[in-house]
Amino acid sequence: MKNIIYLACALLVFTSCQQQSKIGYVDNGILINEFQEKIDLEAKFQVKEDAFRKKFDSIDQAFQLEVQQFQADANKMTQSKAQEKYQELGQKKQMQDQQRQLEAQQFQQEFQNEIDSLIVKVKAFVKDYGKNNGYTYILGTSEAAASVLYGTEENDLTKTVLEALNAESKK
Repeated sequence: MKNIIYLACALLVFTSCQQQSKIGYVDNGILINEFQEKIDLEAKFQVKEDAFRKKFDSIDQAFQLEVQQFQADANKMTQSKAQEKYQELGQKKQMQDQQRQLEAQQFQQEFQNEIDSLIVKVKAFVKDYGKNNGYTYILGTSEAAASVLYGTEENDLTKTVLEALNAESKK
């Protein structure tokens, strides 16, 4: 009887050691860059960026007209009045530049926050995908950080996960 128990334990240990890990990998760059939500996000921010540029282009044009008017009128002004107007224009330009820089930083921060939340969403999706499909590991790789130097095409889950991610996103 003891021999049967020892044999059963040995068989259990042997079979548990024989279980293969199910491993796949995804190309993070492709997964993020071809994710439809990211493409849509970039299009949305491109529209905002175009509006930002137009706004400041018109501000720049108005300022240039003001400078040209000052240059035309400078000969008719006293030197102190011209100096005062020159300093006033310099301060105005500096304030415009600061406003532009502040709005550009806010724009960049808003975009980065959106991208970061997309990355979190993609990571969570890949984790759930792995759990639901019996993967022990799903590795991530990219051109910049090649953590997977070689993998067979059958282990490359990039296209499959991307399709599932885009399908889930449409819901």
